[in-house]
Amino acid sequence: MKFDTRVVRAGMTPDPTTGAVVPPIYQTATYVLEEVGRDKGFDYTRSTNPTRQTMEEQLAAIEGGKHAVAFSSGMASVDSCLKLLKSGDHVVCSDDVYGGVSRLFNTVLTNYGLSFTYVDSSNPDKVREAIQPTTKMLWVETPTNPLLKVTDLAAMSEIAKKHDLIFGVDSTFATPVFLRPLEYGADIAMHSTTKYLSGHNQLIGGVVITNRQDIFDHMKYVQKTIGAVPSPFDCWLTMLGVKTLHLRMKRHASNAQVVAEFLEAHPKVERVSYPGLASHPQHEIAKAQMSGFSGMISFELVGGIAAGKTVMNNVKLCALAESLGAVETMITHPATMTHVDVPREERCARGLTDGLVRISVGIEDPDDIVADLAAALERA
Repeated sequence: MKFDTRVVRAGMTPDPTTGAVVPPIYQTATYVLEEVGRDKGFDYTRSTNPTRQTMEEQLAAIEGGKHAVAFSSGMASVDSCLKLLKSGDHVVCSDDVYGGVSRLFNTVLTNYGLSFTYVDSSNPDKVREAIQPTTKMLWVETPTNPLLKVTDLAAMSEIAKKHDLIFGVDSTFATPVFLRPLEYGADIAMHSTTKYLSGHNQLIGGVVITNRQDIFDHMKYVQKTIGAVPSPFDCWLTMLGVKTLHLRMKRHASNAQVVAEFLEAHPKVERVSYPGLASHPQHEIAKAQMSGFSGMISFELVGGIAAGKTVMNNVKLCALAESLGAVETMITHPATMTHVDVPREERCARGLTDGLVRISVGIEDPDDIVADLAAALERA
């Protein structure tokens, strides 16, 4: 099947009992055994559940992977990937990652003997220089949150293979519609299903997808042992959201292009970061490895944080909200919201200033989104 068909149909078969087109929700904690030591493939929902299994098969198929393991959040997925390591191991990580990831790494996992070096992964030389004898994992986010840096995944794969590193990619912003990291040599593709995959601000979830049997086996063991699993109902909602993923992402991207071009031309906007703009430092890399530029934009206003707050407090259509990737346009202030736990000095060194604004462009009429931003910018 071609990609758009896979999005709609992969993993979906009529229910064998009733013929239902939509898979049923197996909202159960446990299952009756036929006899001691004999079940029908399911014994306890923490271990496995038919609804979750169907969703995992669907997500693996659209990512182009063999295996998928679902978790209760994107952060639970990241944490589970780090369970592939042991005390004393070192990780090279993109410097501009979601604030929750750096918080996990710096304040929790360092207590268990892991160490981390953050580098601008859009520069392969910086990645090479950061590798140590104890380095075991390369963790990349592309495009990054919130600066929208783009990393050359083929170059990262070459580095990872040379040094025998586990290569993981958080591809939440791109989605499988625009980028499939496994095709570029990644060992792991991770998504927060909270965002574009489910797409409607209705649930929290995450997924890890891989072609490697050893990683899959380990992830399944971690999933069962720790138990950070999504509910059957959340899995069912995710499956419904995914069926329109290809349509939604094309609209997110086309709307974002319009909004980014409007912002770049506005006299009150100092700089705009969007991979679809020719002014983006990694625009050519993005064109080469992505089939679209997704719906995330960050920008800085003339006047800094005061102007940024004025804009965010005066939008009407754009929702001032923490998340991203839903059908509604949302606007966020990373310094006080998504990246509040990143020390200010570290944030500014990365380019994540107090005045930075992030927009998750929705699928409304683009003229309405632009009009809303224009009216708010007038007050800045």
